[in-house]
Amino acid sequence: MAGAMHQPAAPDSIAVTSSQAQQAAELEQRYELLKCLGVSTVPSEDFDEMASNMAARTGFLYGFVNLFLREQTFVGLRQPPAGSGFVVIGRSMSLDHGWCPEVMNRKKALPLHDVHASPRFSGNHVVDAVGIRSYFGAPLIHESGVVLGTVCVIDPKERPLSEARQLRDIVIDGGAQVMKRIASPSR
Repeated sequence: MAGAMHQPAAPDSIAVTSSQAQQAAELEQRYELLKCLGVSTVPSEDFDEMASNMAARTGFLYGFVNLFLREQTFVGLRQPPAGSGFVVIGRSMSLDHGWCPEVMNRKKALPLHDVHASPRFSGNHVVDAVGIRSYFGAPLIHESGVVLGTVCVIDPKERPLSEARQLRDIVIDGGAQVMKRIASPSR
């Protein structure tokens, strides 16, 4: 009777394997779509300019055009220059760091005027490593439904809640511009 009460470990293993299989399938879809569209997965001056434009429009120090590949890959990046006293970020990051993974999962914009306003978003590697207080991100969704990545801006200063909608809209517009560029046959 006691043996009948034990639950086998297999269902947990299957759930993890199923999740990993889904992530692998989504990654393969991203790579296939990017290849089909002729979009490079290396840094691009065009995407750097788009990231810079978003950062300038929002008044944030950092701007990103981020493809979710084997790691987060910043094909577009704007950041403070070396020696400015601010952290200089590389062109990639782990898939589980930052807030872009949340944007990928929810498939809609995430406005965080102050990341410390919610314990859920306060404990994050980027908060500690870069000292970020505000984040605004939006997904890059192809018309086929495939989520390719995100655009976002981050800054060490929190923003007033009263500006959150305007900042979110700028980032959503930045994402629309990136998707227009991705879909454009004249790359």
